Formats: sequence, structure tokens, C-alpha cells
Amino acid sequence: MLSFGASAQAQDAADNIAVASEEGGRYYTAEDIPTFNVAEDGTVDYPTFNGYRRYHAECHVCHGPDGEGSTYAPALKTSAIDMDYYDFLGVVASGRAKVNAAENQVMPALGDNPNVMCFIDDIYVYLKARGAGALDRGRPAKKEAKSDLIREDEDACLG
Repeated sequence: MLSFGASAQAQDAADNIAVASEEGGRYYTAEDIPTFNVAEDGTVDYPTFNGYRRYHAECHVCHGPDGEGSTYAPALKTSAIDMDYYDFLGVVASGRAKVNAAENQVMPALGDNPNVMCFIDDIYVYLKARGAGALDRGRPAKKEAKSDLIREDEDACLG
């Protein structure tokens, strides 16, 4: 039997995942937090697919393939579910150090890296899909087409 605290926690996690709206190929929760959309046939939204690509280009060296973590960096697939979206962005942009007698973890600041920051929402939704169990390990086999709005946003960010 779930306690009230566990039930509320499960509802918060569901609210952090559930699609409430879509705009130009991007999906959002009721709180306007980016989220993923995986169709019954396994087709993923373009940002989730792109997040897979960008994660493996920039993040997997430390955090392991598919957000699973490594011996020296945590699994990010759980962070995208458990951590507040804005805290997640802050850690990626500003970095974080946890150095003490028990641990030595240093996340570099990536706020100046356009290959990360221009695609941070895509990386976030990919990791959220992995953490929610909606997306298996490996490259998604099917994806939605890239929308004009996503293309325009990428061009504006990358210059």
C-alpha cells in the first residue's frame, strides 16, 4: 500500500511527464515544462530524437550511454525525472562540484557551449523519456519530421 507521500510523489512525477500541449513539434506539460511524446508505434517526437543525438555527442563520455551513468558521473535519466527543470538547466549551464571525503564529482559549466545550450531542451526530453521508461536504450528507430519552427529556432541559436 502506498503512503500519501509516495502517492503524491507518483502524481508529481506523472505531472512532470504528461503532455498537455504541443507547439511546432515540441511538447509541454501543464506547467510549460518540455516533455516527450512517444507514439504507440514507437515514433518519437523530433526533439527527443535530436536529444539522443546531442546527448551522445556531448554528454555520454562522462554520464554513460543512454543516460545510464558511469563510475564517475551519475545517471542523468533519473535527474530529468526527479530534478526540477530549472535546476537541471542551472547545473548544465553553471556546473556543479561535489568534492568531499566521500565523493569527487565535478560537472563543468557548459553555458557557453552552443552544441549543448542550443539543444538543452532536446537533451532534457530525451533523458526524461529514458528515465520514464518510455524509450529503450539505443537510437530511436522512428521519429517525427523536424518542424519549421524547430529549424528556425536552431538557426537562430547557432547563428
